[in-house]
Amino acid sequence: MVSAASLECPVSGHRLSSVVPAKVTGDNKDFELTNMDLAMKLHYIKGVYFFEAAEGLSAYDLKTPMFQCLEFYFNASGRIRRSETGRPFIKCNDGGVRIVEAHCDKTIDEWLASDDNHSLDGHLLAYDQVLGPDLAFSPLIFVQFTWFKCGGISVGLSWAHVLGDAFSASAFINLWAQIMAGHVPSKSLQVHNPEKSGSPITSFPRKPFSLKNVDPVGDHWLTANNRRLQTHCFHVTAKQLHHMVSITCDPSQTDNISHFEVLSAVIWKSLSKTREDSGPRVVMICTNNPLIIRENQVPTNGMVLSTVEVDFSVSKGEIAELAKLIAEKRVPENGLIEELLQGNEEKSDFIVYGANLTFIDLEEANFYGLELKRQKPVFVNYTINGVGDEGAVLILPGPVKEGDNGKIVTMTLPEDQIEKLKNILQKDWNIC
Repeated sequence: MVSAASLECPVSGHRLSSVVPAKVTGDNKDFELTNMDLAMKLHYIKGVYFFEAAEGLSAYDLKTPMFQCLEFYFNASGRIRRSETGRPFIKCNDGGVRIVEAHCDKTIDEWLASDDNHSLDGHLLAYDQVLGPDLAFSPLIFVQFTWFKCGGISVGLSWAHVLGDAFSASAFINLWAQIMAGHVPSKSLQVHNPEKSGSPITSFPRKPFSLKNVDPVGDHWLTANNRRLQTHCFHVTAKQLHHMVSITCDPSQTDNISHFEVLSAVIWKSLSKTREDSGPRVVMICTNNPLIIRENQVPTNGMVLSTVEVDFSVSKGEIAELAKLIAEKRVPENGLIEELLQGNEEKSDFIVYGANLTFIDLEEANFYGLELKRQKPVFVNYTINGVGDEGAVLILPGPVKEGDNGKIVTMTLPEDQIEKLKNILQKDWNIC
């Protein structure tokens, strides 16, 4: 029997308010969304930053720089509208973002020490956000400040993916912190030019594997899963990564294979074992586009979406072989997605993450560039909401401490598979 105490939520006292740009910015102009933006509209990014010592930081201190930050992010303050054809766009009406204040009856250490809590990071410490059903009144961003009983604080970012990817979300919250520290940009943000993104629209005799059609959602941008998903987060230390690479990859290959590719290969093979080699034979790989500079730029969905397909038993394959395929044989599909959605964006709805098992490379994201009172976060976790039934795995930079260049792995997978996967990773690799 579950006790009443165990059902009590450790986070309470929520207070909501709005912050708008310090002065008029968007002039009520229309900001057009790209086809890649619309492909991501049913997904939401959540990031949580933990700071151990934040005494003296009041809600006023934290909210005030957001007014200036939104002067630069004019489209982030807008609201979704539809054109006469039904295509969504952002009306830059300075509607603002939501600020949430809350309190937690645990310490930072107590929260971080519990594996169960990490699955709740994106629900309790970053506000649950869905656009619609009143799109015209739905903020694109929520920022939640949660004070812990130890004096620490967490900053939770809820970001509608239609606005931009995780790198853009990170750049936004980093700029907010820079403004709070007195470093205000001298010029406005630049608008990304898609023609320079390296993802041309090309004809190809197939539909992209990266997308999955879902039932039309109308103005309520949320889709249901057929299976119950669970999120699990774990830390892989630099020592564990070195051991993993040393026993799986030839020394001549290590310079060409990243930690992301090795970890993805390990999880792909291990998950195939849990599925008794029933797949997946196709996975999606999301990586940063080096041609896109996120700082000082309007948010964009600029990650490269690629697929890797194999014709052999993944559970019996070599880690090095899988990692090399991920590194060298992935096929970009951004152009295919753009082409598929061209003229079809009002009629169909899609999911990207979880359409196939998805590995998301956030190794290069500057999550630990966010500082409060000259202190870096002790831990950062990112998750994605709206993941499809095949699941998604995010690989992030680990905490910056004692020279440990480890990684954080956050997995959202079917509930009946995740425990089996954890057991295999623990048995074979002593991780998880």
